Amino acid sequence: MVAQQHFFHESIWSILAIVLAMSASTALACTRILWNTNGVLSVAGRTMDWAESTEPRLHVFPRGMHRNGGRVGPLDLGDENPLTWMSRYGSVVVSAYGSASVDGLNEKGLAMHLLFLTATDYGPRNPEKAGLQAGLWGQYLLDNAATVEEALKRMKDVQPIMVQHAGFKSSLHLAIEDASGDSAIIEYVDGQPKIYHGSEHQVVTNDPPYDEQLIELEKWDFANATRQTPLPGNVNPIDRFVRANYFLKTLRKPEGEREAIATTLSLARNASVPFNAPYKTPGTIYDTEYRTVVNLDSRRFFFELTTSPNVIWVNLEDLALSPGSPVLTLNPDNIHLSGNVNKDFTPVAEPPF
Repeated sequence: MVAQQHFFHESIWSILAIVLAMSASTALACTRILWNTNGVLSVAGRTMDWAESTEPRLHVFPRGMHRNGGRVGPLDLGDENPLTWMSRYGSVVVSAYGSASVDGLNEKGLAMHLLFLTATDYGPRNPEKAGLQAGLWGQYLLDNAATVEEALKRMKDVQPIMVQHAGFKSSLHLAIEDASGDSAIIEYVDGQPKIYHGSEHQVVTNDPPYDEQLIELEKWDFANATRQTPLPGNVNPIDRFVRANYFLKTLRKPEGEREAIATTLSLARNASVPFNAPYKTPGTIYDTEYRTVVNLDSRRFFFELTTSPNVIWVNLEDLALSPGSPVLTLNPDNIHLSGNVNKDFTPVAEPPF
């Protein structure tokens, strides 16, 4: 029995180490792009870039889910004041390693995207605020908020927890947007939250902190742009940030959802990291693993695995989200999946988190 317990705990720590490896260095090279100025619909896209598969799974969660912000998968962090809640809204999300919700959309049209930020510092643990392990930060907001404004209010009495093991840290910042086109980017730097709230906050990548990304953008003049306009073309966060902003400003009004989704995907692809592109040091690679696009108006969630020839999507409004409905899961690593995959999900007995 003792040996079994030892094996169990060692296995849990191994799982935790893998999960937190997502944010071990300046490696999680993601980009978020919000197109909320087209006059037709609000749509956002993101890339997920990593050195290996994050084992992405799509999950559909109904209302009434009980969650504990003091746990990483089955591992209890032992926090003295963990945040616990029951979800008010249903959502579709992408998980990483089965223990973190890194991207998603809820039934009210609020979307979230977790990205890496080296400078993240959530500060010393303040037990007067409920603790929330950072991998569930975005999920908590999808579960409880209908708008960006409400999400920001929800965070006032909550403190994200920097989970660490074997040198790995959950150094993350969060981008959120809603169906009205409102947007916010939330960072914790030097122990203090920094919130950039407003529809003008459309693009964010990784390092440096967002305010420094904006300063870098001021160095560029995109007026009267042509094919001769010089653009940074490498895969580091600043190059991707500048490039995504440039192309976002050139977009024309789409005729409808199909064109808006295709346009946003084209920007996400342009900001993606090609397979085997050199990254921080020679020999390190952080290829784009997948891209997501959300139609915040129709509550439609699009997913493109870079090793699959097809784009798939979930119509959230057509799924059973009432309390007691089954939790659904889909492995997108299937080249036969295409188009609407609502019927391809399977129910699971135990939710991943």
